[in-house]
Amino acid sequence: MGSAEMTVVSFNVNGIRAARRRGFDDWLRARSADVVGLQELRCPAELVGEFPGYTASFDAGSIPGRNGVALLTRVPPAAVRTWVTHPPKARGLAHYASHGRYIEVDLADEPVTIGCLYLPKGGLPAELQKPGNIREKPDGGAKYARKMRFLAGFARELDRNRLSAKRAGREFLLLGDLNVAHVEHDVTNWRPARKMEGFLPEEREWFGELLSPRRLVDVVRKLHGDRPGPLTWWSWAGESFTKDVGWRIDHQLATPGLAARARWVEVDKEPSPDQRLSDHAPLVVGYERR
Repeated sequence: MGSAEMTVVSFNVNGIRAARRRGFDDWLRARSADVVGLQELRCPAELVGEFPGYTASFDAGSIPGRNGVALLTRVPPAAVRTWVTHPPKARGLAHYASHGRYIEVDLADEPVTIGCLYLPKGGLPAELQKPGNIREKPDGGAKYARKMRFLAGFARELDRNRLSAKRAGREFLLLGDLNVAHVEHDVTNWRPARKMEGFLPEEREWFGELLSPRRLVDVVRKLHGDRPGPLTWWSWAGESFTKDVGWRIDHQLATPGLAARARWVEVDKEPSPDQRLSDHAPLVVGYERR
């Protein structure tokens, strides 16, 4: 892409070791992005490994086989913050501080702070948990309640982080698997999805409240326009991938100055199901450098 652009990727790898067995390193080399945010490393810190050409900043978390986030940068970052080194201040997030769900870096080659989030999947409220219509064992809405507390806390934490970057003269970019689709264009079968976790009215409302022309802009929707897609997740089951029946739950939300420099968006969806690196595909945005 050349030095005039900064290419930023968000990719839920659904297990970095599994993704590497499937060809992640070939994809990383070919894509040659400047910044790559990874979610769901699902790997002990000592086994995350090296990423040739990149400095890897990561928080593998404390739960074996779960979560884990990383930011790979071409240039070593000026600063790195996790919820272990910088505990979240917002109420409701302390429980997650050691879980490997958020990492943030200040880029050294651009006045930009980038946060990478893996947001809890959640569940359904008790009244929607009817026998036969959910795959998991009914939990009385416990996972739903936990996610809603996380959403409320993270909105406050995100605001704090964005303002902190602004005071330092930096733009702010949040990327990651937010496990929420915002509008009908983000889900192929959106009508039934309204009663599924990730597209509940209250989750969509929360997402909408993060956005504002003065605070954060949904860069992908801005570039793609008011039309279906671009999808980033397809179930492993059935023919969802082949028939392109999926969701957009991977996002890049940028402060207005950076959003104005976003030029293009691509999803690196593999040509066939047997070439998939993950159940997600990399979401790639090109930004004009300052």
